[in-house]
Amino acid sequence: MRVLILNADYPRFLAWLYRRHPGLEGAAYDAQMAARNASLFGVADFYSRNFAGLGHAAANIHVNNAWMQTAWAREHGLAVEPPPPPGTVARDAVPGWLQRVVAPFKPALRPFARKIGLSPRLDAQSEQILLAQVEDFKPDLVLNQDLFHVDTRLARRIKQIGRPILVGQVGILPSRGEDWSVYDLLISQISAVVESFRAHGAHSEMIHLAFEPEILDILPPAPPRDIDVSFVGAISADHQQRVAQLEAVARRYDLKLFGSGLHTLPASSPLHRCYQGEVWGVEMYQALRASRITLNSHIDQAGREAGNMRLFEATGVGTFLLTDFKDNLHTLFDPDREVAVWRSVDECSALIERYLRDDQARTTIAAAGQARTLATHTFRHRVGTILQLAS
Repeated sequence: MRVLILNADYPRFLAWLYRRHPGLEGAAYDAQMAARNASLFGVADFYSRNFAGLGHAAANIHVNNAWMQTAWAREHGLAVEPPPPPGTVARDAVPGWLQRVVAPFKPALRPFARKIGLSPRLDAQSEQILLAQVEDFKPDLVLNQDLFHVDTRLARRIKQIGRPILVGQVGILPSRGEDWSVYDLLISQISAVVESFRAHGAHSEMIHLAFEPEILDILPPAPPRDIDVSFVGAISADHQQRVAQLEAVARRYDLKLFGSGLHTLPASSPLHRCYQGEVWGVEMYQALRASRITLNSHIDQAGREAGNMRLFEATGVGTFLLTDFKDNLHTLFDPDREVAVWRSVDECSALIERYLRDDQARTTIAAAGQARTLATHTFRHRVGTILQLAS
């Protein structure tokens, strides 16, 4: 089987990547793809390498990386306009208070935002290149991991090219008013998302996120564990519970905060003094490995369900994880044996105090969490499940 994985990258990550590699935007497509994969950001090439490991031809496309995409187009004889040079991504102009107000209404607002050009969308040239890549690769299965850049309208155009099996993956409630019948399978780690798709007549199943064990052989040597408490991830209007928890921790402990979204917080937030900057891919994993305790708190939309990427990234590299309680957490990890669990801000603080003083307990739980992830939560497991459900 020939498998094509579609993904999109955060503009802030792309700005970082091309700053990190001056001149990369002018390099060949394969060189840019190699640099992108070597970053280990997001899912990198984790899906494709595991489809390949099971005997399938697999390739990745980063649909909104204009520099990489136009390189492919030039190499395949397409006449395309060159993109502007990579530059610093502008700070989000939407005030933090407004982001907090509209956060609960995002699923309903997305169709309107798309109509007026505020929602992520590929331009005509990017769509042309993507469709040419599909024609060239001739996939039997397309795994679309960005249902916003590659919307249902564009998915239908892809489906018309050889009639591949079309699988979509999303971790948040999708836009309302879409016709999802173009997909043969829609997957999510959140049951509310699965039920939403099913309510619209689509075939949908739950598949969790994962960790790629091969990165343990790729990462630099582990740094000293000289960070008492860390959080690695985004803070935004969509993470109000997370912000409240982290602010409470910051008032009592030397929290190190790595990530994005600090500008959405008022100047009075104690998180400003904790901020260590953004980390991507390799640097993110190293920040986790440097932490005695790393915290997790799910996006507000997750409700009572656990399943974000941090669960598997942190445990996968052997870091002690203190995560928020969710009803289904026991189906992923054994609470208090493989991960530590907080149910309130006060309990979170008490557990930090306890485990900072108990090196042996912290080390034992971290090792058990890593063993669980390597045994049951790898991309090889998830790819096998996708192939079973899509066949």
